[in-house]
Amino acid sequence: MTKEVWRFIDSGNGSPSFNMALDEALLDWHSEGKIPPVIRFYGWNPATLSIGYFQQVEKEIDLQAVEDNQLGFVRRPTGGRGVLHEHELTYSVIVYEEHPEMPKSVTEAYRVISEGILKGFHNLGLEAYFAEPKTLEEREALKNPRSAVCFDAPSWYELVVEGRKVAGSAQTRQKGVILQHGSILLDLDEDKLFSLFKYPNERVKERMKKAFKSKAVAINDISPRKVTLGEAKEAFYKGFAEGLNIELQPYELTADELLYVQKIAKERYENDEWNLKR
Repeated sequence: MTKEVWRFIDSGNGSPSFNMALDEALLDWHSEGKIPPVIRFYGWNPATLSIGYFQQVEKEIDLQAVEDNQLGFVRRPTGGRGVLHEHELTYSVIVYEEHPEMPKSVTEAYRVISEGILKGFHNLGLEAYFAEPKTLEEREALKNPRSAVCFDAPSWYELVVEGRKVAGSAQTRQKGVILQHGSILLDLDEDKLFSLFKYPNERVKERMKKAFKSKAVAINDISPRKVTLGEAKEAFYKGFAEGLNIELQPYELTADELLYVQKIAKERYENDEWNLKR
């Protein structure tokens, strides 16, 4: 049986504004029927703090610390909490809501798409699995996260290894299209991460950081050998192809497409009104 062909883009390291603009552009083109579904891999230059669409910058983020660490800063079009994009592989998936393999429910669609990430971890020899919040207390915690840090919070069908979260993802649905993107951590500087958020006092910050270590982990903290970015790309490329039962076909943006992306980047993701608005 012939497998469905999706596009694959490895756009390398991009600026915060370019990265978010390209995800948005791919969503636009897919909604208009110009391209089939897409899997994209990317990195960040400079390393960047991205925040969720609904986060309040003034209340939650220490912008001086972001500047002191020479980090980029951008608001994502997706929900979720703050993510430090540094030593990681970032992915995005763009696919019609009405795709025959996509469940209507957001959480179930998340589960289907994340099957590709699950297989990627298995390809690296890591025993990842989906964990679900089981108790009422855990489910309520999803509605009212106490922390502004993404990997600190549980979510439906969270990918875990040895009981700790290994990938953080967020999703939006616009123009009949699902955009899911997320971080697959290779390494993590926890001190830097926790310096970027505001806390009532130092004691609360230290307590949060200590709790975080029991909830989240990077690949190279649990892998028996050091995993390079190249190895991660290969593992998750195969993982998505296998997990979604698709064939991936490389795609290069045209000059006109790049201009469109740069326009979105300039108008929205380089704009303080967008990034700082809440």
